[in-house]
Amino acid sequence: MSGADLPLWAAVLIAALVVIGSTLTLIGALGLLSLRSFYDRLHAPALGASWGTGAVILASMALFSLQGGTLQLHEIIIGVFVMVTTPVATMILGRAALTRDVADGLIAAPGSEPGSETGGDQSPPA
Repeated sequence: MSGADLPLWAAVLIAALVVIGSTLTLIGALGLLSLRSFYDRLHAPALGASWGTGAVILASMALFSLQGGTLQLHEIIIGVFVMVTTPVATMILGRAALTRDVADGLIAAPGSEPGSETGGDQSPPA
């Protein structure tokens, strides 16, 4: 079965999933370019990495399942890998940037402001 032998409903579904996934990835890339702060830029690629990748993986699963005649689940491994590694990498990048900014004196270390140990601007008990 070639790509030309797909039923119309399947071709439309697969094409829609690929377009949705690539559009979400493009929106994430444009957000990465347009946002000014590094910390803001951390959030933009998450859209493409989660929903964008998920839609393309669903399209791939549908195409190869219809072509092979059996349910293909290999792409789920890729999706799980992306979904697990993206938040971890984002957290590591954010902590590295925070450490750099504190070392350069650009921002105060979290928890170093007066009253931060008590959760607010409360004075110590007399």
